[in-house]
Amino acid sequence: MKNVLFVCSQNKLRSPTAEQVFADWPGIETSSAGTNNDAENPLSSEEIEWADIIFVMEKAHRSKVQAGYRSALKGKRLICLDIPDDYTFMDPALVALLKMKVPPHL
Repeated sequence: MKNVLFVCSQNKLRSPTAEQVFADWPGIETSSAGTNNDAENPLSSEEIEWADIIFVMEKAHRSKVQAGYRSALKGKRLICLDIPDDYTFMDPALVALLKMKVPPHL
């Protein structure tokens, strides 16, 4: 079983969509968090340590994760999906993008 963490800024639109889309995917457990302090579920060291693979939506998220959690990231795969903040929760275009970009890394 792989633990997969999805990260965006607020944890309101992109990362919760990704968490839901892949929740029933065989062989993985999913969670999501946000890099901002006022995120719905703010990112923590515990979540980084829990995850085997971490997907971030933008390069800025990757930078924040690398800067704030360097020691917890050792041995983890950190993948940037390059998905801009242009989508609503469960937006069909976002779901299609996620289904195209995420599975090759699983």
